[in-house]
Order: sequence, then C-alpha cells, then structure tokens
Amino acid sequence: MTTWSPASIWAAIVLIGVCTFTIRLSFIYLFGRLDGVPPRVEQVLRYVPAAVLAALVVPAVVTVESTLTATLLDERLLAGAVATGVAWRTEDVLATIVLGMGTLWLFRFVVFA
Repeated sequence: MTTWSPASIWAAIVLIGVCTFTIRLSFIYLFGRLDGVPPRVEQVLRYVPAAVLAALVVPAVVTVESTLTATLLDERLLAGAVATGVAWRTEDVLATIVLGMGTLWLFRFVVFA
C-alpha cells in the first residue's frame, strides 16, 4: 500500500514516460543531424551486442551456492561452459544454442536427475 494519491501516481507515470521519450528522441535527433557516425563511436558500438548478451546470460548461469563444489557442478554453469567453447570454436549461433541446450538437458534430466 502507498500513501501517494492517485494523481501523484499518474503524475509520476507521465513524468517517467516523458523522460523516456525525450531520451530516445535525443538519440534519433542527434544521429539525424550527423552525416555519419564517428569512427570512434562506431568502434565502441561493435561491443554493445556482446555486452548486452553477457549481461543477460551471466546472472542466469552463475549461482551463489554455499559451497564451491555445488557452484562448479551446477548444470547451468557446465552447459554455459560447453556453449562458450562451441561459440568460440565454431562461431555458429545455431550450433551454440543446440549444443548448449542439449548439454543443459542432458545434465538436468539424465546426469543429475
């Protein structure tokens, strides 16, 4: 329960929406005025997909267990290690997904069942 009035809640929602819209519009406006993206910015933007993927995947893979053995033998960590090796070796997204998920299912439903 909150002590805010309905008008205050709606004002906060509208303010946050306007701020979000302004931030997104600023990038569209900025890049619309530039003839091209500067080489330094382009170089940095190449790392964005890998950073976003790591930010999404790592918290789901790494666990905080009470013992080191439980953490190292977690099926998600083992499958993630296999998927990382496949991705590094083959650079094939489909092979990485198939072998990573296959390893996860193998450990989850056969080995550690």
